[in-house]
Formats: sequence, C-alpha cells, structure tokens
Amino acid sequence: MTTKTESLLTVEDLEALPDDDNIYELIEGELIVSSAPTVMHQRVIMNLAKEIANYLDRTPIGEVLPTPGVIFDKHNAVIPDIVFLTNEQLEQVGSEPHIKLAPALAVEVVSPGRANAQRDRVRKLRVYGKFGVGEYWIADPEARTVEIYRPAGGALALAATVGGDEEITSPLLPGFACKASRVFG
Repeated sequence: MTTKTESLLTVEDLEALPDDDNIYELIEGELIVSSAPTVMHQRVIMNLAKEIANYLDRTPIGEVLPTPGVIFDKHNAVIPDIVFLTNEQLEQVGSEPHIKLAPALAVEVVSPGRANAQRDRVRKLRVYGKFGVGEYWIADPEARTVEIYRPAGGALALAATVGGDEEITSPLLPGFACKASRVFG
C-alpha cells in the first residue's frame, strides 16, 4: 500500500512567495492565503489599537503593533491584526524584522466567511496556545463581540465574551478598560 504524503511548507518557502496584495501565513506547515481586509476590518483594528495605545501612553509597559509578522517556528508564521509586546519582549525582539517569540497579546479581527472564522477560532487559537501567547482576543464585527482567551491547562480557553457596554479588560494591561462598543464604532 502506498500513502501520499505532502511536505510541510516552511518560512523559507513563505519568503519566496510573490510580493502582491495577498497576505500569506503558515499554520502547521500549510499555506494560508488571505486577500486585503475590508474597511470594517481595518476600522476595528484601528479602534482597538488606538484604545490600547492611549492606555500605553499613560502606562508605558510595552508597545502595541498592527499587523506584525510573528514567526513561531519553521512551520508557523502568522500576521496577527494586533499584538501587544511588553517592554521585556521588545528588548528581546530588538531590531529584528519579525517577532520570533510569543506576544503577550495577539488579536485577530474575524473577516467575513466561515473559513475565516474557522481559521481564527480553531487553527490560530490552537497555534497561539501551543506557542505560549499570553492572551488572545477575537474581535467579531458581525456579532460586535470580543472573545477573550487565556491560558488554561497548556492551551488557550475562552475566559469571556464581551459586547455592547461590557468592558474589555486584561491582567496583562493593568487598569485598561474599553467598552466593546468603542471597538466597533
């Protein structure tokens, strides 16, 4: 009996792809191709990044970055919509072109479509948990909610889903509070 095996793609393969309007990521060696995000997607990123940046202006414990490249290992390289790195993590990253450690916080904004939701809620959740991301938020513009995942038993588990006038908080950002409604405009 013969079985067909497919080789896993690596970061080196990813770097050889064309520089076009697509977003290329690797999740467990599989190439994930996304098109440019929608205006609503970008608006949610900007709103949430601005809220975190305003907090960090008052409490300078790290930096918030939109759409950085994060390389976990040779088979997992993603582009979260937002990351928060602590000052200690920033020192480790230094002047490298990509982040090569698990961010304190990773945020994904769900794009329309079942495949996009599955990628963020299942595949990226698993990868972020496996590599030790401190906290993972999934902002869903359609539901107008933010799901907050925190470490539990070696993985990330849903800790809260907030919407409307409920506040997004995090032990990673002491004193930070933002109403979910502000994220979605």
